[in-house]
Amino acid sequence: MGAAAPLVDLETITFVGRGLNRPECVVCDADGVLHVSDWRGGVTKIAPDGSQTSILTTDVELRPNGVWLEPDGSYLIAHLGADTGGIFRLNPDGTCTPVLTELNGEPLPPSNYALRDGKGRIWLTVSTHHRPRADAYRGDIADGFVVLIDDAGARIAGDGLIYPNECRCSDDGQYLFVNETFGRRLSRFAICDDGSLADRQTIATFGRGDFPDGLTADGNDGWLVTTAVSNKVLHVDQGGDQT
Repeated sequence: MGAAAPLVDLETITFVGRGLNRPECVVCDADGVLHVSDWRGGVTKIAPDGSQTSILTTDVELRPNGVWLEPDGSYLIAHLGADTGGIFRLNPDGTCTPVLTELNGEPLPPSNYALRDGKGRIWLTVSTHHRPRADAYRGDIADGFVVLIDDAGARIAGDGLIYPNECRCSDDGQYLFVNETFGRRLSRFAICDDGSLADRQTIATFGRGDFPDGLTADGNDGWLVTTAVSNKVLHVDQGGDQT
């Protein structure tokens, strides 16, 4: 990887938001409103004029990590609890109900990110079974997994991942892309007809100190990746090259 100039002039960066509590996930809607996860128990919305409105629930002790904005204005929340996780639905009025908190009769571990794809399926990443989670901050622990919820129910679609973090589906629904944080790689999985994940391929590997966390498509078959520890935003092209 060469020392290419940043695509964004650092002098042009400004800051938005105030008084936030662990804003792990940021979603921007078509009106330019930012929807930000808030560990006070919900989501804080930041309007283009800088004004903020918080939707906080008292129904459950919610620790939002990943946030997915639904068409009806509700949110799918990946719950990163101290001991348990799962997916909850947070409504605009602050009511909150569980979507999935158990699998095969066992409580889900603290959960990282949830999304709904173009086919209506819901995907959830669970980074590790370890307690505390920090015990899995290593490249040799592959106990993370991905959960799928579809018309057939909820099940593990793929496992053996090294701390899976944010994920994205391809537009055609054929592939799931996952940041494996402590594996320091962006992986692609083929989605089989039954929803299981197969044929893992490494799209990009990251350098020392670059631990891929956030992930979004760039609109041109490439990716934007936020890296923890090194505190970078990287652009990854189709060949895996990074800027």
